[in-house]
Amino acid sequence: MLKKIILGIAAMVILAGVMSITAQEANDESGRRQRRGTGRGNRSMRSGQSQFAQDGSFIESPLLSKTEEEKKILSVLDDMDRNQRRGMMNVPVEDGRLLRLLTEAIGAKHVVEIGTSNGYSGIWFCLALRTTGGKLTTHDIDEGRAALARENFKRAGVDKLVTLVFGDAHETVKNLKGPIDILFLDADKPGYIDYLNKLLPLVRPGGLVIAHNMNPRMADPKYVKAITTNPDLETLLLHKDIGGISVTLKKR
Repeated sequence: MLKKIILGIAAMVILAGVMSITAQEANDESGRRQRRGTGRGNRSMRSGQSQFAQDGSFIESPLLSKTEEEKKILSVLDDMDRNQRRGMMNVPVEDGRLLRLLTEAIGAKHVVEIGTSNGYSGIWFCLALRTTGGKLTTHDIDEGRAALARENFKRAGVDKLVTLVFGDAHETVKNLKGPIDILFLDADKPGYIDYLNKLLPLVRPGGLVIAHNMNPRMADPKYVKAITTNPDLETLLLHKDIGGISVTLKKR
């Protein structure tokens, strides 16, 4: 009798352990799904509903348009996200929102982008530049992507804010004039250090240098060292769980 009782208790302990592990795995998978929501697609933003973790902490907010003009631009961005992302190496939606936020927050008048692609990140910049009275100068070496970007700028209604420079940016940036409020690097990663050396003198004090794909797999060590060891700069590394983005302040 005693042996049966002991066996019964042991079975209950094992069953409880299995249930606990199963519940933990379910929670872990839920957390992974929530974290993946900040990458490509961002369906929660498209649905217009905020998401919250199980503990009630804030995760992300929906995209909301203040005007019809903004609504039109966001619809073009959404279409590009759905139908043009493949092969374009576009920034995730969350990074695009960050570009817009920083541009508008510092009242940027001149944004320089290295790596136009199909114009996705450029349109995020233009969302802010249309309110700051600023302009975007964007550089790309691929003729096909540059042509597609021009089409996208036009259908978003921001083409008058954009100057697209076609050619090798390592050479074409030599023609740029300052001041630059924001320099955005999203092209050849080993080339970041060259762009920084050539253009940092044109970035105004209080301006920003933003670089994409700043993760251990893709970031150029020379560039990382340059932006983290210069006492004239202050750098934060953000969104490392997506693609990685560095934001560097040129101190006043």
